[in-house]
Amino acid sequence: MQNRKTNLARPLPAAAVLLAALALATAACRPDTGFPRLGEVPEPADNPTTEAKVELGRLLFFDYRLSGDAAVSCAFCHDAGRGWGDQRDLSTGYPGTRHWRNSQTTVNSAYLQKLFWAGESPSLEAQAKSAMTGNVAGNGDPSMLEERMAQIPEYVERFREAFGVERPTFNLALKAIAAFERAEMISRDSPFDRYQDGKRGALSDEAKRGLELFKGKAKCDRCHNGALFTDEDYHNLGVPQPETFEKDVLAQVTLRYQHYIRGVPEKLYRTADHDLGLYYTTKRDADKGKFRTAPLRYLRYTAPYMHNGALATLEDVVDFYDRGGGSDPNKSPLLEPLGLSTEEKADLVAFLDSLSGTEIAMEQPQLPPYGVIEADGSFRQAAGTGGGR
Repeated sequence: MQNRKTNLARPLPAAAVLLAALALATAACRPDTGFPRLGEVPEPADNPTTEAKVELGRLLFFDYRLSGDAAVSCAFCHDAGRGWGDQRDLSTGYPGTRHWRNSQTTVNSAYLQKLFWAGESPSLEAQAKSAMTGNVAGNGDPSMLEERMAQIPEYVERFREAFGVERPTFNLALKAIAAFERAEMISRDSPFDRYQDGKRGALSDEAKRGLELFKGKAKCDRCHNGALFTDEDYHNLGVPQPETFEKDVLAQVTLRYQHYIRGVPEKLYRTADHDLGLYYTTKRDADKGKFRTAPLRYLRYTAPYMHNGALATLEDVVDFYDRGGGSDPNKSPLLEPLGLSTEEKADLVAFLDSLSGTEIAMEQPQLPPYGVIEADGSFRQAAGTGGGR
């Protein structure tokens, strides 16, 4: 017992004292922004990230063969050169169709607990499944996709290395894609992040004023809070339809199809001309037109904005909120006219822009070709059968 007391009383080494002092000094220099720092990427216990999974997922993310007619890939709607979205108001969707919503960025989606605009998926793995099999997205049949992967020798070897299996499976492909997104699609080097770390010059004076407006007069943090700047809750903002919807017959057909397959009452099916959002899941009238609050990181690269891409620029977004949102019977009572001046609007835009870090660039990888299965079960490479575009 005497020894334990002696050890506890022993002075700390000089290096430890210095490190502790530096930590305290750094903490003292960090401004209190009111927002937590974005932490490490969470990963599920049943899908720990490994290099083998990430590299396999990178290939699968870009591979057009993982769709119904081998015409679209994850990267088709989540393009690295377009903010990992597609920079259209309404996403293009599967060939011959038109999607009815905006394609969100996949950057930082690893942190979200509710994915898609109405929060239908609880994980990256579940989101990938819905996207790859959805009728107006990938439209793929899992058994067909498994067969295609099994006829690509490199995939057979990579699945063996990543998961210890002898044949590729659809569910393991989802895990690999999710691991790739968790490892490679993370942005936390924005000017705002550097400012939070104590680098006072990382934010311009305009952005600093915008931060105070964001938390104060503009009341943005009512819904855009936390490290991702989203409460992950659902709100109706009264967002108008984009012009594309009014002109594009296919988009109108797709929306009507969503009413049908999601089981809305017949009267509503025949009269509704707007995306019903959360209502599709809950069937509660109060949830009509509600969508999950969008995160605000990486905004610089992800225009246009809102669930249907109706607002083209950050300036448009600020103007929209300054007016108190749009017009809808279910519009959130949180929205009200703000009375922002021209200078205040510019400051707010400057702050929003400060939430974007370095653009995440990535070249499409060279995709592995199909092989020919010999009588003895071995492969030989078939000429001209790669999955690249």
